[in-house]
Amino acid sequence: MKKSNKSKVLLAGITAALLGVSTFSAVAAESAASIAQKGLAALAKGVYSTGPNGEKATAASSLTFTPAELKKLKGMNATAAIAFHLTSDWTSGQQAGLTKRFTELGIKIVGVTQADFKADVQVSQIQTLMAKKPNILVSIPVDGQATAEAYKAAAAAGAKIVFMDNTAAGLTVGKDYVSVVSADNYANGAASAYLLGRELNGKGTIALIHHAADFWVTKQRWNGFKDTITKKFPGIKIVEDQGISGPDFAGDAQKAATAILTKNPKISAIWAVWDTPAEGVMAALRDAGNTTTKIATQDLGANVAISLAKKGPVIGLGAQRPYDAGVTEANLAAYALLGKKAPAYIAMPALAVDHAGVLKAWQTVYSAPAPAELKASFKK
Repeated sequence: MKKSNKSKVLLAGITAALLGVSTFSAVAAESAASIAQKGLAALAKGVYSTGPNGEKATAASSLTFTPAELKKLKGMNATAAIAFHLTSDWTSGQQAGLTKRFTELGIKIVGVTQADFKADVQVSQIQTLMAKKPNILVSIPVDGQATAEAYKAAAAAGAKIVFMDNTAAGLTVGKDYVSVVSADNYANGAASAYLLGRELNGKGTIALIHHAADFWVTKQRWNGFKDTITKKFPGIKIVEDQGISGPDFAGDAQKAATAILTKNPKISAIWAVWDTPAEGVMAALRDAGNTTTKIATQDLGANVAISLAKKGPVIGLGAQRPYDAGVTEANLAAYALLGKKAPAYIAMPALAVDHAGVLKAWQTVYSAPAPAELKASFKK
């Protein structure tokens, strides 16, 4: 009888312990999901980034034109040139927004370049574009220091400069350039952290692959991710943080990820600073035969979108809105042509994208339906 009672007590204790572990796991998972839900809701309500010189962000919706101003713009026969830093889905989205809005405003695009993320190439390209005497130059500097003189020369020649994401050193807003437009990169970094924290149920080990350059927007997303993951998900530990400088960002990220995986074969996840480096991380995972490590990143490029759609290693990202940014940049250039005072800094709201929302997000980001390959990849 005593033995029977002891057995019952022991069995009850084991059962309670098992229930305790089960309940703890559920609470932990619930807590991570709740933290992510509240955090993402907060991000959707405001802008968390500041401009390159600490400027407070202004909403794109503040830019308006009267019918008389639109008529005046169309009669100017103004021209514009666009100098990108590289080729990507982001630049395609930017160019689409710029092209549509410039056309609506009666402004002709006379040249578009991309510099393969090489400062000397971009300097030469800006000089070539300026030989066409455009009234407007819209550009994202590869390196704010190395390209500064080219932008100063463009401003001195009378071009109204609107910057994408980054500014050139030594130029003054309102004097040498009109404004700068970017995504809310800090919030997009935070968004990817919330999505990853939710995916890992608030615990695990992760590595970061950041952009090792004095590039304002990539620093902001890196800081946004780090701040959020460390403060909101203390059970997730950053065990590696490696920088890449390009211009072969996919290749550099693949090498960094391979080294990380060799040292940490059971690592829970890797965060990549944008979609092209994330493609390098995907390649490293394939080469290692790793099907368990997750990826979080920034920017809704086609390849990471497909991985997200098919429930591959990419589990979520913070997306920029390049099409809307392009439209806004064109509007700012038009403000300058009209002599209207423009805000110093405009930021597009952050956009958190997970598996369930990837098809809808594509429409939001690029103002175009999701491509057939992305739709076909979607796994319910």
